[in-house]
Amino acid sequence: MYKKYEMELAGKTLRVDVDRVGKQANGAVLIHYGDTVVLSTATAAKEPRDGIDFFPLSVEYNEKMYAVGKIPGGFNKREGKASENAVLTCRVIDRPMRPLFPKDFRNDVTLESLVLSVDPDCRPELTAMLGSAIATSISDIPFDGPCATTQVGLINDHLVFNPSAAQLSVSDMNLTVASTKYKVIMIEAGANQVPEEKMLEAIFEAHKVNQKVIEFIDKIVEECGKPKFEYKSYAVPEELFEDIKSVIPPETMEEAVFTDDKQTREKNIDAFKEQLKERYADNEEWLSFLGDALYQYQKKTVRKMILKDHKRPDGRALDQIRPLAAEVDIIPRVHGSAMFTRGQTQICDIVTLAPLSESQRIDGLDDYITEKRYMHHYNFPSYSVGETKVSRGPGRREIGHGALAERALTPVLPSKEDFPYAIRAVSETFESNGSTSMGSTCASCMSLMAAGVPIKAPVAGISCGLVTGETDDDFVLLTDIQGLEDFFGDMDFKVAGTKEGITAIQMDIKIHGLTDEIIKGAIARTREARFFILDECMLKAIPAPRETVNEYAPKIVSMQIDPEKIGDVIGQKGKMINTIIEENDVKIDIDDDGMVSVCGINQEGIDNAVKTINLIVEPVESGKTYVGEVVRIMPFGAFVQITPIKDGMIHISKLSKERVEKVEDVVDIGDVVKVKVLDTREGKVSLALMEVVEKA
Repeated sequence: MYKKYEMELAGKTLRVDVDRVGKQANGAVLIHYGDTVVLSTATAAKEPRDGIDFFPLSVEYNEKMYAVGKIPGGFNKREGKASENAVLTCRVIDRPMRPLFPKDFRNDVTLESLVLSVDPDCRPELTAMLGSAIATSISDIPFDGPCATTQVGLINDHLVFNPSAAQLSVSDMNLTVASTKYKVIMIEAGANQVPEEKMLEAIFEAHKVNQKVIEFIDKIVEECGKPKFEYKSYAVPEELFEDIKSVIPPETMEEAVFTDDKQTREKNIDAFKEQLKERYADNEEWLSFLGDALYQYQKKTVRKMILKDHKRPDGRALDQIRPLAAEVDIIPRVHGSAMFTRGQTQICDIVTLAPLSESQRIDGLDDYITEKRYMHHYNFPSYSVGETKVSRGPGRREIGHGALAERALTPVLPSKEDFPYAIRAVSETFESNGSTSMGSTCASCMSLMAAGVPIKAPVAGISCGLVTGETDDDFVLLTDIQGLEDFFGDMDFKVAGTKEGITAIQMDIKIHGLTDEIIKGAIARTREARFFILDECMLKAIPAPRETVNEYAPKIVSMQIDPEKIGDVIGQKGKMINTIIEENDVKIDIDDDGMVSVCGINQEGIDNAVKTINLIVEPVESGKTYVGEVVRIMPFGAFVQITPIKDGMIHISKLSKERVEKVEDVVDIGDVVKVKVLDTREGKVSLALMEVVEKA
């Protein structure tokens, strides 16, 4: 008989079934949140993986379309590669849990969540986060948990915990906070220029909710938890450290790593490595630890100098940003381009504008997100860090960085009614040495402005680092961390936003959580840095969005028509709309609500197409004048096509003030004439030649 545990969480029932399914995994739970059901498992290899110097953790989040009563689209009616949402969910599960595993643990561990059912009121991503934490906590895998996760929305200035899909669609904030029993361990947010004070309030309130969940998990672990198994430690032998220090004294290591040039530092370390390889050529055990030992020696050296002497590797002050540079229009013929450089981090961003029909269609578990108008893609080639590696498409890191920049900029984009374009921004990493995702945000903002996208406010982003000591109040915050400070530090706290507030946060840490003071300090430090980057760099390169789109970008005119008139514009079998498209060299999109977008390169063609559509949808009224073509002649009058779908008749008596014997004496088929509507009774349109009306 399986065990069942329940608690009320944000007004809904959270239920955990233990020993019901997946019993051969090290840990497994069937977790229910409302009607959302996820199977979360944690499995570890029995032996460590040879030849690695890192903890091999894999996280999988499997979305199944049956969970929302759908069959996958396309020819292959089976789920394919993970969606972007699944990849991002894996990253959010990974980030708070990875620091809680032992640093010297080398056994493969896989955390897998299978989404079985989705209740729109209970997010499956959140359910999977909780499930992974519980499955690992009750397993025999070494893990210093538990941890818990809460999502927060902001609706009408009120915080909403674990909001539903419908609530998220109208929320000004989508915040995810993970905590241990004592501290916040992960933050991720997208926000509509939310003030720093409100964001801090939401973070701390979410931490309080997490404590209730952790109490619940502790009860499950107490009754169902397995003893943690013993594992082979891969800690570097202390004797090796001491011997390396005798060859490379601390002051020599300081000289090697304290430089603002990444390549110089790497050459110095490579020289040490070759020297030590020769020294330990006959000691196979020490050779196997050499890479990790040198890494930790550098780490201890850098951390000591920062924490005790407040000295950074490149000589900057703790709150100093590296040299900045920005320029726009560096790529010809594209719709918008900009390059942003911060130290040895350099990003070039290119914006492409297209009709709304080019928006990305999304076939996922969310009914309220079916398409994406703004797409931000990030690329990280190996040459940007001086390495050689074959590119095999974007990995989870690239997808995550692109999503972060996208989240940062989406709140300031104009509505599709004001700017009826699909927008794609592509960030190419030319050079990388710390926080390319925030560099991508800055470059993309300028590129959007250069493309003529009327954003509501400019956005900048920056990362704040951290080095901690033995006590909670012994820490140093670092503005604008470079790669070395990221690798050897304890935190990468990325914040993007405008001068009004925050639009995105992503926080990664390597320790067991942050105190309130560290979080407050990081938020304040990044705010100051954002303002500096905007005023001293970005807005000097381009102070405001261009008033018009680039000459090579398509021009789009939007108009609203009566939805009942859509059929008239399309015509039988699409004949009418295709004729307008071909004659004017434009592209036309019409949605179900009657929003029409006319797109083209030639403004005259766009204007003619809009004029034609207006003629179709506007009612023919008495007193209006038209220019039309004579299409048929009868003994009693001439028929004139005054709109693409409407003809009117000029009675022979209205062709001239004089008596007319034959209609052909005045007009012939194919003549273009100016007419005035006299009457529209019973759907019949009576016309008169304009010159006859004017003479009257």
